[in-house]
Amino acid sequence: MKKIASVLIACLILIGCNTQAPKEESRIIKAVVPERPSGQTDVLSLATDPIPTVRVAFIGMGMRGPTHLNSAMNIPGVEIVAICDILEKNVEKANKRLEDKGFPKAQGFSGDTAVWRQVTELPNVDLVVISTDWKSHAEIALKAMNDGKHVAIEVPAAMTMEEIWDLINASEKTRKHCMMLENCVYDFFELTTLNMVQQGLLGEVIHGEGAYIHGLQPYWKSYWNNWRMDWNRTHRGDPYPTHGLGPVCQAMNIHRGDKMNYLVSVDTKAIGNPAYLKEQMGEDVTDFRAGDHTSTLISTEKGKSILIEHNVTSPRPYSRMYQLTGTKGFANKYPSEGYALDKAEIDPEVAGNHENLNAHSFLPKEVKDALMEKYRHPIVKDIEEKAKTVGGHGGMDYVMFYRMIYCMQNGLPLDMDVYDLAEWCCLVPLTELSLDNNSAPVEIPDFTRGGWNKLDGLKFAQ
Repeated sequence: MKKIASVLIACLILIGCNTQAPKEESRIIKAVVPERPSGQTDVLSLATDPIPTVRVAFIGMGMRGPTHLNSAMNIPGVEIVAICDILEKNVEKANKRLEDKGFPKAQGFSGDTAVWRQVTELPNVDLVVISTDWKSHAEIALKAMNDGKHVAIEVPAAMTMEEIWDLINASEKTRKHCMMLENCVYDFFELTTLNMVQQGLLGEVIHGEGAYIHGLQPYWKSYWNNWRMDWNRTHRGDPYPTHGLGPVCQAMNIHRGDKMNYLVSVDTKAIGNPAYLKEQMGEDVTDFRAGDHTSTLISTEKGKSILIEHNVTSPRPYSRMYQLTGTKGFANKYPSEGYALDKAEIDPEVAGNHENLNAHSFLPKEVKDALMEKYRHPIVKDIEEKAKTVGGHGGMDYVMFYRMIYCMQNGLPLDMDVYDLAEWCCLVPLTELSLDNNSAPVEIPDFTRGGWNKLDGLKFAQ
């Protein structure tokens, strides 16, 4: 009888634990939200005085810097003041491009890893564009803001929670724009879909998916001093989440009516990159941290879910996924673009003579094309053709840079703020924290410190 009683007691304890588990907040690794320093206020919808001619300094002329320089050269009202890179040849190449296009040479800075400090201190610079390695992004941006400059930072803009909060505080303190150069939110499909969402075509978006699936074997050696591979060797988690997460967060109005509450990450073991290091460099790496594939699930305050994936080593076609599931429709970019809509949501003028359209399959191409034309986003209607001519990931790089300059010239809020930067970058440290704790749920801070529902949806200034 004692044995039976012990078993019953054990069962009751287990039942009690299982019943309470979903409500037990102690299972979640809690976020630390530092108190906002005295005298600071949020920078939601931050607008600064108009700058008719935006004077720009570029720091980092390796892989991404030249693309941003090309965009700037094609936007009226931009003066290119300074070019900075560790390697003198990169500065010289950039200045030759300027001269070949009829622009005056910019002041050049090169020679060491600290020369950028001279650039942020220049008195004749309004905006500093940072395209260096990941680990130096936040450091340069912090000094630039404290030196009185607006900053635009390549992705990801910050790699640690400390860097994220430092950037937020610097932007709030200095009242300077701190924007991450997340170009994928300006992809024409993503922009058109965002417009559809904002017009109610997909109903309420309840689930989104994004990713960075990109075999980097042909590109690893292009990263100066092997910095990107080194990060993957020493860190788990998703180090490059913003391309997939950014467009989904915009469609879900994150910190504009909803917020991300917590995440859970899982990963595979590391095979592909250690094999690459063995084959290409003869190294036997047994402690490679980053798994081949990392998956992260996110839950929001309003009951939405987001799936973000990262894989840069498997033999898979490039994909950012970008899927939105709404109560009235579905959007999908990879592996093929398409929309599925409830029949009631299909405009007869768009559907034409098609009958029996339903959400069980993608719309026919001609209907999809007509739909995309109807819902083309207003911010690209006048610049789409030029964007495609100038180039940069099909034109989205140009749209991104154009929009940033346009808003600064007109004293308007930028399309992305420092809280977008924080939310999209926080997956870098928080996914690693989840994985190092057996895939424990990790709370995502409210980076606005209470302002996540002050704004009524995402609105691009025009």
